[in-house]
Amino acid sequence: MPLVAHNELPTFKRLRDDGNVVLSLDRAQHQDIRELHIGLLNMMPDAALTATERQFIHLVGSCNPIAQFFVYPFSLPELDRGEKALEHIRRYYFEFEELAEKGLDALIITGANVINPSLDQEAFWEPLINIAHWAENNVASVFCSCLATHALVKHYHGIDRRHLPQKQWGVYSHKVTRPDHPILRDVNTRFDAPHSRFNDVSREQFEAAGCSVLAESEEVGVHLAVSPDQFRVIYFQGHPEYGAVSLLKEFKREANRYLNGERDKLPRIPENFLTRQGEEIAAAYIATIKEAGGDAAPEFPEDELRPHCDNTWGDTGKAIVNNWLGLVYQLTNLDRKQQFMPGVDPNDPLQLR
Repeated sequence: MPLVAHNELPTFKRLRDDGNVVLSLDRAQHQDIRELHIGLLNMMPDAALTATERQFIHLVGSCNPIAQFFVYPFSLPELDRGEKALEHIRRYYFEFEELAEKGLDALIITGANVINPSLDQEAFWEPLINIAHWAENNVASVFCSCLATHALVKHYHGIDRRHLPQKQWGVYSHKVTRPDHPILRDVNTRFDAPHSRFNDVSREQFEAAGCSVLAESEEVGVHLAVSPDQFRVIYFQGHPEYGAVSLLKEFKREANRYLNGERDKLPRIPENFLTRQGEEIAAAYIATIKEAGGDAAPEFPEDELRPHCDNTWGDTGKAIVNNWLGLVYQLTNLDRKQQFMPGVDPNDPLQLR
């Protein structure tokens, strides 16, 4: 921290109301602290648009006060949106062309829903890749989440993701495989992380492309990898940004989709996420839906389940993002680096350990 509320985005007010330090633009202008300007390409569908925006901005704002963080959300006009989401984007989001002209230090790209068998058939593919091309020479690093990871490894390395037999959905244990990497400084060698995906890129695929795998799970595979240069692109298949109830909200959305006839099967309960009592409540809810058949379905027990949602990954996610932003800070603060770290190659972040 601190975050700077540089426009009227409701997320800034909500984070402040939740006890986070969020500076007004006027107050920020009176502090002699280095600024970092971070773009947030939010491609998530309408139901998760503002939640994802809030999760990532909160994650950035939870980091150490090395700088004032200006986060600029933007989206792609090619994504299918309802009027409510479009109005939110029109009022509070930025145009990419404007951000490209002013300049950014780093870029975060979220996941997205897909409807085609191949990612390069999606309407968002070409504009997304154009932004990735721009970022190559204009930001220090790109941080990819889930679908964004699959899109960029396909573009840069020709990797086609593999469709899984069933959705990997829940919280899983991971082991750090490269504790020497600066992005994992002071991170526990074992940690939990949430996943929510139907597709996978394997360790073998990442390594064949020259990427380094930094953390993985025996159950669900690679969580974190980096591009061959070790920093320009950060690849997450999991979701370090998720809050304690993010999977619960997804569970509720998927249950409602089933009830509305938008999916054929009832969703599974996210794995390793709820307490034992919470799983019993969720299982009873699923059983009641099955018994009700076409009759009126019970209300999703969100309030009952909330106390049974433990966040066992948040500190690790913050630590990794804090390290990432610290490296961005060093790589963009060239005058300071030349003064205090002569001989450091700005294109080799491993020298910044």
